[in-house]
Amino acid sequence: MSSYDDEAEFSGFVQGRWNGLVRTAYLLTGNRHDAEDLAQSTLTKVYASWRRVRTSDNPDAYLRRILVTTNIDRFRKRRPAEYPTDELPEPSGWHPLDANAQTDQRQVLFAALATLPARQRAVVVLRYWEDLSEAQVAAALGCSTGTVKSQSAKGLAKLRDRLGPTDLSTPATTDFRPEVLA
Repeated sequence: MSSYDDEAEFSGFVQGRWNGLVRTAYLLTGNRHDAEDLAQSTLTKVYASWRRVRTSDNPDAYLRRILVTTNIDRFRKRRPAEYPTDELPEPSGWHPLDANAQTDQRQVLFAALATLPARQRAVVVLRYWEDLSEAQVAAALGCSTGTVKSQSAKGLAKLRDRLGPTDLSTPATTDFRPEVLA
């Protein structure tokens, strides 16, 4: 295959996954600009190893793994000067899910996700937002399924503590329900 064919195939791969990649990156970073930077950094790494990625059994899993690893690396290189707060700033007018339908529930949930440690946030996002199995999350993060289970339980417990029974629940339930993300 020529390099032109590789580039055309990579371009199609990126176009089909960009929006989902940025949404997942937003949930990992909690910030639109960081999400776009993370997605671009991830795609740069994917491009550099494109032949290996495209011939893998599951290029999407490979992409998610690179996304999560790149996100963790940005904390290793420098600790961001941003700290989660109890109050959200004024909305910028952009929303990763639907620019026309911002909801208070999602804003509260995104703020709560931003307070989780990076590993717990990655597990919760991949497990409940991306709807991956425990085994798929473990493969994406390079850890055991036991680690995924424990990090998921701890992350969900922290979200329940932070959100309380009334922030994201409907009148019929007081349990945290990841499906409200969708």
